[in-house]
Amino acid sequence: MGVVSFVAARSNASGGSDVADSAWCDGWLTTARHCPSPNHGPRPPGSVIDLIVLHSISLPPGVYGGPEVEQLFTNALDWDAHPYFGQIRDMEVSAHFFIRRDGELVQFVDADARAWHAGASSWRGRENCNDDSIGIELEGLEGEPFEAAQYATLSQLCHRLQERYPVTHIAGHEHIAPGRKQDPGPGFDWARLQHDLAWSSAYFPDAVTGTDPPIA
Repeated sequence: MGVVSFVAARSNASGGSDVADSAWCDGWLTTARHCPSPNHGPRPPGSVIDLIVLHSISLPPGVYGGPEVEQLFTNALDWDAHPYFGQIRDMEVSAHFFIRRDGELVQFVDADARAWHAGASSWRGRENCNDDSIGIELEGLEGEPFEAAQYATLSQLCHRLQERYPVTHIAGHEHIAPGRKQDPGPGFDWARLQHDLAWSSAYFPDAVTGTDPPIA
């Protein structure tokens, strides 16, 4: 039995399976809008999906609400539609999830599969974070604040992911690829996310959160 199957079976035994299973259809979250991307592949055998990686993206930079991010992740972007797109021409990338400014959740890749979001990266002594992570893109620009609706959706999504996978770490692209990437950037409120999730600071990168939330 593979890692993902084992996690699902463990949830069944815990008594929380009905809620967890109803939220997922295989690796697709039923509450997300599905927009399948061709940019993915299998995870290496034995991969343990225990890391969530947060990103920020907007296309063109600082422009929100358009179809360009979805077009990028589905290889349908018109490279000549904006001067900036020339800098990313022919790029083939994806993330598992995308959270728009209004909180809408879009899923591009089966969460059991390996999306192409992290690039050259390392975390907790492991290289190639695409192998064992879930990539979540937030519609936004590095340095600018994110919306309350995005934090609400992100918190719900993280809890759903932890129901299905043994998630014990969450980090930004800036943490797993320092010097190369800066997202989600200083506009992202890590302390707010920790409070919303009620997860221990051990889940988070050093010095990005406050004290541990109280245990209910």
